[in-house]
Amino acid sequence: MKNAKLASQSQADALEDRLIQFAVRIVNLSANLPRTPAGRHISNQILRSGTSPAPNYGEARGAESRADFVHKLRVVLKELNETSIWLRIIHRSRMMKSDLLADIIRENVELCRIFTSSLKTARSSSSNENR
Repeated sequence: MKNAKLASQSQADALEDRLIQFAVRIVNLSANLPRTPAGRHISNQILRSGTSPAPNYGEARGAESRADFVHKLRVVLKELNETSIWLRIIHRSRMMKSDLLADIIRENVELCRIFTSSLKTARSSSSNENR
């Protein structure tokens, strides 16, 4: 049981670090957007949505109940989904070269999948506890 808890803790630490690295990449991407009115607007929006998943996941890890945990994971996923839209806007408007966006878009998609799966698991665990 102790080894399983340590493995789970290690996975959670790795995921949190991955979200922090994603936030750093968003900060750098934002700094390289054009300094036009549209570029500044999108820079501000993606900075907000793309940097919030890491601290929100930290909050989820310290949740006081299963419901609180699920709620905070929903916030993480919501912000990742919003970031996905901003990344697509940047790509389609050609504000940045596609090859510079490919890796961060791929990471965003992977993180969305991880949190979608985590939410399903957390919800099913929650409904099983209520039986």
